[in-house]
Amino acid sequence: MLGRTANGLFWMFRYLERAENTGRLLDAGLRMALTRDVETAQEEWRSVISTLGLKTQYEAVHDSYDGQSVWNFVLRDRANPANVREMFSAVRNNARLARTQISTQVWEAVNENWMKLDKLLARPVTQSGLGQVVTRLRRTGTQVHGALDGSMLRNEGYHFARAGTFIERGDSTSRILDMKYYLLLPSLSYVGSSLDTGQWDQVLRSVAGASAYSWLNAGQIEARGIVEFLVLDERFPRSLAFCRSALRDNLAALARMHGSEGRCNALMQDADKHISDLTVERIFDQGLHEFLIDFMARNSAIAEAIGEDYRFLA
Repeated sequence: MLGRTANGLFWMFRYLERAENTGRLLDAGLRMALTRDVETAQEEWRSVISTLGLKTQYEAVHDSYDGQSVWNFVLRDRANPANVREMFSAVRNNARLARTQISTQVWEAVNENWMKLDKLLARPVTQSGLGQVVTRLRRTGTQVHGALDGSMLRNEGYHFARAGTFIERGDSTSRILDMKYYLLLPSLSYVGSSLDTGQWDQVLRSVAGASAYSWLNAGQIEARGIVEFLVLDERFPRSLAFCRSALRDNLAALARMHGSEGRCNALMQDADKHISDLTVERIFDQGLHEFLIDFMARNSAIAEAIGEDYRFLA
């Protein structure tokens, strides 16, 4: 497989995952903002922008954090080159680049949803319209991943696509957790205590984990339990442990196909050792923020090494 095709598949699925995760974060932010007074609602939207790493860009063009300004900036504003409309344009462009390596079903799922999403984002999004956009983003992710699993050979292309998915998914889950536990808290002395139930529900909804967590914990919202669920529970497909395990399997498959392991496999093995024997108590003893920063740094290093090993740059 040509390096540019592998790069296209890797980034096609990174951007797809990023767009869907951004939509979920906006949806959770709206749910929280609707239950708060104006001042507190603005803080909720500020946290969304901070989680996405867009604070500097946003404040360059906006003076306040009202909901409509935030979600339009995130979804479609030209002042934000990382907006969702541009993200999904990148998904489609990378799908075109890798057209010979993806099935017709995958291409159709991407192309049809791109046309529907582009139409929704052609004009400013109202509060009632935000739900439509979020639903379309979730549905797109479901359809494209379903087409990938149901119609693609388990070849190089499949494993590059899945590697991109789990690199991005792990990064998103860790950023959302870090934002909650480090930047949103009024004091670091609150770490590990029982915090606002609504905020933790927002975290779970942002990673599509509210239902699964509720089934496992009889609806009890508790900080330690949520951290353990999102970091260590390998049954949940957006937990850090699940993402790392899935990424390891895909990188191992690529190494077998190429007949040798690369730097990304070595970094993966080292990252595995770091998380395999962890307990939630040890994570809190280390410091959740410190653990998550380390996870993100290792995740980024693995992504860069994939590009180097397979001769494309992330």
